[in-house]
Amino acid sequence: MSSFPLKIVTPDGLIFDGEAERLIVRSTTGDLAIMAHHINYVTPLGMGKATVIANGKRREAACIGGMLSVVDGSVTLVPTTFEWAEKIDVARAEASLSRAEEVLHNSGSSNTDLKLAEARLHRALVRKSVAGQK
Repeated sequence: MSSFPLKIVTPDGLIFDGEAERLIVRSTTGDLAIMAHHINYVTPLGMGKATVIANGKRREAACIGGMLSVVDGSVTLVPTTFEWAEKIDVARAEASLSRAEEVLHNSGSSNTDLKLAEARLHRALVRKSVAGQK
C-alpha cells in the first residue's frame, strides 16, 4: 500500500513524524480517511477517535479540535489535543465525566457552565471510548 508523509503537531509538540498508509479522523462534518495521493484539502477537526495506520500497524488516539491539511501529498494534523489510546488516563477522564454530570444535573447552572460541561462530558466520553472503557 502506498504511503504519505504525516506530521501530527499539538501545542505540546511533535507527536508523529513519518510515513503512514492511512489516517482516519473526525472533522466537524463527519469522519474521513486520508490515503496517499489525496487531493489538497483543509478541514477543521471535531472530537473523536483518530486512527493512524503506519508500517501496517494501527494506532488509535483521542483527537479533539484543530485542523487537518493535505498539501501536495503531505498531511499535517494540528489537533488541540491528541492522546494515544495507551496514554489516556482513564481515571482522570472518569473524574472529568463526573464533574461534568454534576454541573449538567444542577438546575442552578448558568448557560455558560452548561455548555462547558457538555464539552467536558464529550471529551471525557471520547477519551474513555478510545481507551477501550465504557
